[in-house]
Amino acid sequence: MGDRSVSRKLTREVVSKLTAKYPDNRVIYHDLGTTPFPHLSASIVGGFFTPADQQSPEVANEVAVSDQLTEELLSADVIVVGAPMWNLSIPSSLKAWIDHVVRVGKTFQYTSSGAKGLISGNKKVIVVSSRGGVYTEGPAQAYDHQETYLRTIFGFLGISDVSFVRAEGVSMGPDALENALKTAAEHVSELIAAS
Repeated sequence: MGDRSVSRKLTREVVSKLTAKYPDNRVIYHDLGTTPFPHLSASIVGGFFTPADQQSPEVANEVAVSDQLTEELLSADVIVVGAPMWNLSIPSSLKAWIDHVVRVGKTFQYTSSGAKGLISGNKKVIVVSSRGGVYTEGPAQAYDHQETYLRTIFGFLGISDVSFVRAEGVSMGPDALENALKTAAEHVSELIAAS
């Protein structure tokens, strides 16, 4: 939605406040709306399990992208995710990024007692969620497959410090949009001040 994107606007605010608080930090930015990463394919997944010298040039390039994204995630202290709710969940471009960084042997592993996240330490995830309706309470709460999925997938990787900044009801009229932005901005300030 370009400049009209609520999640993009609030994500910029989160990053701006983090940068002001920690000016020496480096920011890596991916706009998945304008430059999405390829969705996983059989060739990419196969490439994960194929020695580099046996990969075709195309597969090697695709695996290199996934490797880069995984290394960025592993080296980050804070991950800020802008997540508009699309059809009760997340955009497929965000799911594609997630699929690239959820890597067996790199960000999780299988053990005799099940899957175990390999990302440890004090990593923090801040998810900026924009929603046309209200899904944190009331009858639509059961339809929220966005927040539950994101909390679960980051937890699967070993990241338990996941915070949500929600702008809800942004499609319910101008007053609701203004109130959602104000509430979300206040939450951003509180969250960054506490970090």
